[in-house]
Amino acid sequence: MSAFVDTDIVVRYLTGVPAHMAQQAASLLDHAPDLLLTDAVIAETAYVLRTRYSVERTLIVDSLLGLLGKDTISVFGRDKAIIVQALLLCRPSGRVSFDDALLWAAARSSGVNVVYSFDSRFPREGVEVRGP
Repeated sequence: MSAFVDTDIVVRYLTGVPAHMAQQAASLLDHAPDLLLTDAVIAETAYVLRTRYSVERTLIVDSLLGLLGKDTISVFGRDKAIIVQALLLCRPSGRVSFDDALLWAAARSSGVNVVYSFDSRFPREGVEVRGP
């Protein structure tokens, strides 16, 4: 049976706090088959780890990559490779959010290569950024 996993489970798993919830999260994520994450859960997890737990960006990305590397985890409605590409694109940057990196990766991999945005700092490598 497939099941979706909420952000709070992922955050407990990655932070280890509180310990009893982290153990339950680890038992689930390490052993239950066919778990689904949404891109929103991945983005929210990155945001929570950065803003509430002050985790460094590289550690967040590495932790999420490790989680996505589990055979039991799939990304609902997205190619896992695009999520991985987005994480790798935002990893070296101090300003590109995961959400922007996800859009950037989707544009680059889709062949569309055009992004409309008011954000003058939106990444431009491999895409054309236009104002409306």
